[in-house]
Amino acid sequence: MTEVTEFKYLKELIQYRLDTYFKTNNGTIAPELPHFKEWGLSVPEIFKNANLIDLEKITLLLALCPHVHSNLLDNIIQNKLSSTGDFPQLGGIRGKNFRGFLPTGETALFLLAGDDLEKRKEVQEFFNPDHFFAKHRILWLEEPPEGEPKMSGKIVFSQEYVELLVLGKASKPAFSMKFPAEIIETEMDWDDLVLTNETHKQIQELQTWITHGNTLLHDWGMYKKLKPGYRALFHGPPGTGKTLTASLLGKYTGKDVYKIDLSMVVSKFIGETEKNLANLLAKAEKTENILFFDEADALFGKRTNVRDAHDKYANQEVSYLLQRIESYKGLVILASNFKSNIDDAFVRRFQSIIHFPLPKMSERLIIWKKAFPSTIRFHSDVDLTQIAQRYELSGAEIMNIVQYACLCSLSVNKKTIYQQDIVTGIQREFQKGGRVMR
Repeated sequence: MTEVTEFKYLKELIQYRLDTYFKTNNGTIAPELPHFKEWGLSVPEIFKNANLIDLEKITLLLALCPHVHSNLLDNIIQNKLSSTGDFPQLGGIRGKNFRGFLPTGETALFLLAGDDLEKRKEVQEFFNPDHFFAKHRILWLEEPPEGEPKMSGKIVFSQEYVELLVLGKASKPAFSMKFPAEIIETEMDWDDLVLTNETHKQIQELQTWITHGNTLLHDWGMYKKLKPGYRALFHGPPGTGKTLTASLLGKYTGKDVYKIDLSMVVSKFIGETEKNLANLLAKAEKTENILFFDEADALFGKRTNVRDAHDKYANQEVSYLLQRIESYKGLVILASNFKSNIDDAFVRRFQSIIHFPLPKMSERLIIWKKAFPSTIRFHSDVDLTQIAQRYELSGAEIMNIVQYACLCSLSVNKKTIYQQDIVTGIQREFQKGGRVMR
């Protein structure tokens, strides 16, 4: 691999530090760190706008080096230390699969501070939870074995930022135990979604925030007065368009919508739910995409009276979730069948609470008319107005019935929809919900 400017500098800096330590530099001066604009990497705007000092930039290069030049650190160290043997001041470990040199906090201390106590304190600050690196989950120290110094932990560089620096863009996180969420998409358009005027108006407010939220916070200076991100509660019966609305918001604002698998987030083990949610949010907030918690009662339900230690930890868990969701910089949507199931502490912090009621007769008629394919024809006995008036159904139920009626026609090689097939489909939906058809 051709050595780019910034890694050529890192190589020279390590050589200079080793030569200085072993008093073999013969008056060589320290190399000069190139400006971001001279780097061969694709430096993200977040780094350019952060006013990083040189020591922080070097820490970035050190942490990134194994991901880009896997043998650079090994080659320098082996050449310089072949006659001195072990050199614990340099730190570093070997990975499980990657057998090259992986820098630790001690490596950063040696390279950036040497024996200068004040500088060593400054470098240690780079790995504290309130530093820019930790706040944005860019890099951090892996927890060392119990009883060993904190700075002996391996420097971990976020894979998302590795990709941003090397490729210029980050790949979408894959569904896994560490990221229990998957992207939901739709081929439908806003015109296909039938909502009440009030609900539709509130959804447009959400779309406006996604489009102009950063302008409001930063260009208009409201970041001092408003919390980052936006939190919305969608509540209403199943099948009334909550998930579809979330998908359409993403489609028309260029954001990915991640539907959270709550079964993989909520854990029966104390502390695990918080850890799972923290991992998920850390990955998601790199791009401030939309998070959609369906059936959110399981995670954000009402706190209970404390009867035992389990109740105490469950309540602490809800409090943590509240704090973590509030700090997310993108849009978080919680969906529930009943608003009353959500803890009051969450409800108070929603910027929008949007009701998705069952469609009225006029709305059901529009859904019925839009639902059938344009290539079919209706038998003369089909009366959609009478059907819409007589049967209270959600949009999702109507779509199930339309699918059933269309399959009945296809099974006999016809393109005609019959009233009886529609009525039979309605009967099936009523039976699923335990309702009596009249």
